[in-house]
Amino acid sequence: MADETAAVPNDVMERLRAAIDRNFQDQVAFLQKLVQFRSLRGEEEPVQDWLAKQFEKRGYKTDLFSLADIGLMRHPKAAPMDDIPLEGSRQVVATLDNSGKGRSLILQGHVDVVPEGPVDLWADPPFEGIVRDGWMIGRGAQDMKAGVSAMIFALDAIRSAGFVPDGRVHLETVTEEESTGNGALATLMRGYTADACLIPEPTGHTLTRAQVGAIWFRLRVRGTPVHVAYSESGTSAILSAMHLVRAFQDYTKAINARAVSNAWFGAVKDPIKFNVGIIKGGDWASSTAAWCELDCRLGILPGETPEQAMDGIARCLAEAQKSDSFLSSNPAELIWSGFQADPAVCEPGTAAEAALAAVHERVFGRPLDERLSTAVNDTRYYTVDYGIPALCYGPYGIGPHAFDERVDLESLRKTTLSIALFVAQWCGLRTA
Repeated sequence: MADETAAVPNDVMERLRAAIDRNFQDQVAFLQKLVQFRSLRGEEEPVQDWLAKQFEKRGYKTDLFSLADIGLMRHPKAAPMDDIPLEGSRQVVATLDNSGKGRSLILQGHVDVVPEGPVDLWADPPFEGIVRDGWMIGRGAQDMKAGVSAMIFALDAIRSAGFVPDGRVHLETVTEEESTGNGALATLMRGYTADACLIPEPTGHTLTRAQVGAIWFRLRVRGTPVHVAYSESGTSAILSAMHLVRAFQDYTKAINARAVSNAWFGAVKDPIKFNVGIIKGGDWASSTAAWCELDCRLGILPGETPEQAMDGIARCLAEAQKSDSFLSSNPAELIWSGFQADPAVCEPGTAAEAALAAVHERVFGRPLDERLSTAVNDTRYYTVDYGIPALCYGPYGIGPHAFDERVDLESLRKTTLSIALFVAQWCGLRTA
């Protein structure tokens, strides 16, 4: 298969399909093991160590390194890490380099998951990876450990079918996708680049055409504690925080009014989301609250920068505090606490997209659809900062960040075939 532009022959596709089918029981067990790692932020080291061993067993050249190893904070796009130590946040890159003449490729997925919330509100335990009626249930099963298993077992299928990629492939598992993106950035700073990148996030077999950006920020609000019997002589930090939340809700409405003229999100209703994800405050039910802390997230439209968004957040806060008699003299502290993520567009017309569209249609029997995402994914670093075409495309599931998160296993099987065919189409294959 020397011609990189030629379609993968039908007999090769069938050999890959057969290999995926033979390995699929092992793939489901592999995914179940991944889900059983409770890989919350700052707790990913065990799953990364396990994955590094899995790659080494496969004979891949494996690089296991931490965010502290690469001078992360020197990069202008590195996001603040809050209280998470850089030393404990490990990244894994496994490399297959058969010294061929094909194009190079990055397959990347994240292993960090968001907290599961109250376990009693799950129908099934969140970290067991229970399989029922064709679904795997568990935190991270959909977002995005299924995609991680797909990229690993796509390469396994290529080897099982008797081939090797004819171009260099980096197989990467990263952290921090759910909070900063620093894991993906670290792999690029480490020198792992390629002619294209595929990230199998759970897109339901669609291509993410554009994504908003995002800013995380924290507001620390003070109050004047007094006995509730004399509340008029004090102030409540919680009530002051509510005033600020209302101001940011109004600010978000103004951004969404402007979004109707955005080239990518003009037809999407309210694409910019403001969220208060964590709130803490007060010490006693009969005292006005002396403190309140809010962790917030605000989206960014394509065409705007994180710096512009941060300036807008600071201005919104300042304006809101001017109208409050206490806050005007006792302003809240504004802390940038995570994401400073660029919006990004997967520009149409790349050779990588054409290759993915071709193999998708062969696997699913229909053209590749696209989606607009009001969330963020790691492709932004590849496209915006390193000029690498990056595709976000993966399996179907239900409930990312929700109770009873799950992934459709038949969707996972087909997505694994799509990825194997994409590697074959993009890098080329040769007989092992």
